[in-house]
Formats: sequence, structure tokens, C-alpha cells
Amino acid sequence: MMLRNLGQSGLRVSVVGLGCNNFGGRIDLDATRKVVDKALDLGITLFDTADIYGDRGGSESALGQVLGNRRKDIVLATKFAGEMDDAGSLKGASRRYVMAAVEASLRRLKTDWIDLYQLHFPDPKTPIGETLRALDDLVHQGKVRYMGCSNLSAWQVVDAQWTARDLGLESFVSCQDEYSLVARGPERELIPALEKFGLGLLPYFPLASGLLSGKYERNRQPPEGTRFAQTPRLADRYSTEENWAIVDRLKEFCAGRGHSLLELAFSWLASRPVVGSVIAGATKPEQVEQNVRAAEWALTPDDLAEIDRLSGVGSE
Repeated sequence: MMLRNLGQSGLRVSVVGLGCNNFGGRIDLDATRKVVDKALDLGITLFDTADIYGDRGGSESALGQVLGNRRKDIVLATKFAGEMDDAGSLKGASRRYVMAAVEASLRRLKTDWIDLYQLHFPDPKTPIGETLRALDDLVHQGKVRYMGCSNLSAWQVVDAQWTARDLGLESFVSCQDEYSLVARGPERELIPALEKFGLGLLPYFPLASGLLSGKYERNRQPPEGTRFAQTPRLADRYSTEENWAIVDRLKEFCAGRGHSLLELAFSWLASRPVVGSVIAGATKPEQVEQNVRAAEWALTPDDLAEIDRLSGVGSE
């Protein structure tokens, strides 16, 4: 497994990461252990979770139970700011909440430190300087090694980096956002901002919730048990005529080169210079192995130009 620096930081991460959102919810502890063991055996080092995953705390707790002594071998990433109670009082990015949230995550994860602690969502009620000061304190206390963010707009990322610089604080080293062959919005503003400030990108939903996996077909019911079948809103979001047209063209591109659409989805993301690690979830060990193999296709500059054309990029 190839390792990369996350942005311009010294944090090294595997080019394929394991998204742990299924732990503590969709799969039980035994299945979680099998997925984690397979990921470790294949050289995956980045394990990405969040306090809200697994019905609020379930994913972190599951990871804490199955990692054991191998915790030291991985880059453990988690997130805060999401709603952790029905009353809406346990959320956000205030100093008061950040300090409580990190302690809760450390307990659930059974660890003394978090390698990458990420602001999961922007908090419009809290000045970014307050959040950054709290995170800076956690870095200096040794409870957090690096800071990241997720789901921030380009201007919010720039504001955070300038605020950190102005106040002399530790700053974000990465952003985690949706990015795939059918979700290329970050290329307009976010990615140029990341390149300017030296941040790494951690793409989530690399398969567009399964659209790019090759298991769905146009105008056919999604297979039972799949994400589209279980979550109709995702099917409605991704199953657009524009997306299906892109998928059909990309399938032909892959078939002519002896590869699958899944392999293209991973390898295309891995080819982007700003990408540190491609975050992909799994419920079975075989899926982990499939994801790792999928990122091994070395795309040429001509391939990348053709993919842009087939995706409709630059055609406007």
C-alpha cells in the first residue's frame, strides 16, 4: 500500500483509507473485527470515523474494542460537531463543547490521542477563532496530533487558514468532502483553495453511494440490500439522467481498457495530486480487498484528458 503525506503536513496516510461509518450500526462487532483485520493486513493505515457514526458513538466504541494493540499502527481520524443528542445541546464547535467531545471520543476509542481531529460541519454560531484556539490547545496537550475539517465551503476554509495564521495557531491540514467522477463541484473553488494553502483532500462517497460501483443499472430496481434500495433519497439524488449518461460513457472507456468502473472511480481519485487518501467504507473483508485493488490502475495523462471529456468537464 502506497503512503502519501496529507497535504503539506508530515502525516503519512495510505492512499486508500477505511471509512468506519458502518461500524456500530450496519454491522456487528464480529463483522467489524473482520473488516478491520483485513484492512490492517492490506496495509491500510487511515481509519476514519466520527462521533455521530453508529447511532452516536457506536462506531468509535466498536473501533476501540477491536483495535487493541494495533491502534498504534494506524492513523486514527474522527470528527466532532454533529448532533449527539435529541435535545440539540451536544453539538457544535464552541470551546466548551470541543473540550467535552474530545474526551468522550478518547474514552470510546480507548486511546490517549487522536491523529486527525476534524470539524465535521461548520458551526455558524461559533467564531472560527474560538474553535481553532480549542483545537490548538488540544494539540499542545498531546490529545490531538493534527487538525482537519469537513464540509466547509472554500471561503470558510480560507477564513480558517487566515485566522489561524493571524492568531499564531495550529491550522487545518486537510479537508474531507464529497468528490467523485459525478461530483466534481470541489474543482471550482475548494480544490484551488486547498492547493493554495497546502491542505490535503480526503474524498468521501468515492463511488457516489454505489452509482460508480457497477452494481446498478439504468431503469432497473436496485438490488435488495444495496444502499440505493435501503435509502431511496440517495437513489433519487444520484440516479439522474446526466449521471447515467456519464456512467455509460465511462463504462465504455473502462471496457476498452480491460478495467471496471469501480477501478476507474478509485484510481481516478488516487491520481489527483491534492488527494491524500480515498475514504471508502466496507461491511465485508472482500470489499476492503476490492477497494485496495481498485486503486492500482495507473492512469496516463491522455486517459485523464479523455475522462474529463467523457465527464463533460470543460464542455461548457
